Amino acid sequence: MAASIGASGELRGTTGAAVSLPSAAPRASTARDFWLVLKPNVMQLVVFTGWVGLYLAPARLHPLLSLTAILCIAVAAGAAAAINNWYDADIDRRMARTRLRPTATGTVEPGEAVALGITLAIVSVVVMGLALNAAAAALLALTIAFYVFVYTLWLKRRTPQNIVIGGAAGAFPPMVGWAAATGHLDLLPVLMFLVIFMWTPPHFWALALYRSGDYAKVGVPMLPVVAGRLRTRQHILAYAALLLPLSLVPVATGSLGLLYGAAAAGLGLTFVHLAWTLLKDDSDRTAMRTFKFSILYLFALFGAMVLDRFWGFSQAGGGL
Repeated sequence: MAASIGASGELRGTTGAAVSLPSAAPRASTARDFWLVLKPNVMQLVVFTGWVGLYLAPARLHPLLSLTAILCIAVAAGAAAAINNWYDADIDRRMARTRLRPTATGTVEPGEAVALGITLAIVSVVVMGLALNAAAAALLALTIAFYVFVYTLWLKRRTPQNIVIGGAAGAFPPMVGWAAATGHLDLLPVLMFLVIFMWTPPHFWALALYRSGDYAKVGVPMLPVVAGRLRTRQHILAYAALLLPLSLVPVATGSLGLLYGAAAAGLGLTFVHLAWTLLKDDSDRTAMRTFKFSILYLFALFGAMVLDRFWGFSQAGGGL
């Protein structure tokens, strides 16, 4: 059939009617696409805090077993992320921050993502149980289940408390690492859990301020969408202020020493200062600055735990 190009650039048939061309099919999936489904950027922090729990535990593992424990934590984090990508594919493709995720663009089918996630979840828990111990495997299974069922399927689209409660999933890895080394829990890994639990809401709320339009568009009830920007900034300051003394409790209990205490005080005061600045300056620039610092805060805080133990400022512990 003969066709011509109209003045506006569309393809027209001999009758003058516009001809609809088929849209380009999504490209074939690659190994990199499946890697991105696992959210490797998020995995870094999970793996690091899990390793710190393993390092601080008062027991030494064979290096191969230590590596196995860390790999299981990483694989479990990727599994939970893949399942999250499956469930959230519909809203991810409508949000600027997530529209390029493989499940949003169609390069990885949601069914492929959930199958990958379930497979990796089972493998990570089984290997942890067989290679390390049942306590670590149970905590790892709880971590995956909490992120998938409590946060992703239940809370995320229903309540502004999604991050407050659901954030517990990201706080479990230090306890998993500790349990992998010892087979049980103690006060220090619980305190590490509480620090991450308290850190998670201001961390995500700062990002939510920057991306509030995205969340409003898809109906996810993040705090800025439901309660407004001022209330969110007040909450960020309150949580940062509570996080400061909480982060110093390991020093008061003797679990960690003065090097960690100095780092925790300095980092905590800086976080509070940024939260106070954000309260006074409702700008995307300040919100993103607070969000980026929150990531640095947690890496540096847990790094200080390792240095405190390595340089002998606290006595109990193990290592790789």
